[in-house]
Amino acid sequence: MSMASTTSTNPLPLKDRVAIVTGSSRGIGRVIAIHLAELGAKLVINYTSSSDQADLVATQINSIYPGDGSRAVTVKADVSDPSQVKLLFDSAEQAFGSTIHILINCAGVLDPKYPKIADTSVEDFDRTFSVNTRGSFLCAKEAANRLKRGGGGRIILMSSSMVVALRPGYGAYAASKAAIEAMVKILAKELKGTGITANCVAPGPIASEMFFTGKSEEMVQKCIDESPHNRLGQCEDVAPVVGFLATDASEWVNGETIRVNSGYV
Repeated sequence: MSMASTTSTNPLPLKDRVAIVTGSSRGIGRVIAIHLAELGAKLVINYTSSSDQADLVATQINSIYPGDGSRAVTVKADVSDPSQVKLLFDSAEQAFGSTIHILINCAGVLDPKYPKIADTSVEDFDRTFSVNTRGSFLCAKEAANRLKRGGGGRIILMSSSMVVALRPGYGAYAASKAAIEAMVKILAKELKGTGITANCVAPGPIASEMFFTGKSEEMVQKCIDESPHNRLGQCEDVAPVVGFLATDASEWVNGETIRVNSGYV
């Protein structure tokens, strides 16, 4: 059954399922959270510092279903801190009185200086791995222990097409994401018998705040020129892929990395 036919026969395939989306106060995470809400999910909007932006996302989601109670809540948590990750999951269960079905880890950082490996500071390397890799590990670990068993459990970690593009200036970033892709393949096997799937989504260049920070016009144009569609990706290009992976229709997709990049690599 295709994604289109699944949606047409069941317009709310995630009805009342609880989803945590880390880093969802802005960028790709924000658009993914709103898309999941449109599919019927109840959302935990996670943020680290942008409380006002997180509140706006929650308000937008709650306006989709007026009179249906709170469909979205915001929770501040640093994904690189295990105690805060546990609190994030605790808060999700308490807010909706339900087992969590879906984890989507979008929280991530990219060094806007785009240094060569020889010029990358240890501090910047550690920060990149702390948020991107350790954060993914901690969230996946908590999800593996706490998501709903027996069907519908979904772990989706955000990687990057830079893992295979391997452009200069992205050494620490690409390495931090490559580790996630390796981890998700093993995690999918370790979750055998639970009904929980684990996958990565790896976007190419996406027109987001993180993408534009530190890039010259020439750098941006080069990314556009390298795309077969001759444009930057939009967050809305990524969200439906994640939405599919979050539904029951994706059950046979497990331990995979799906590159969403228009053929960039």
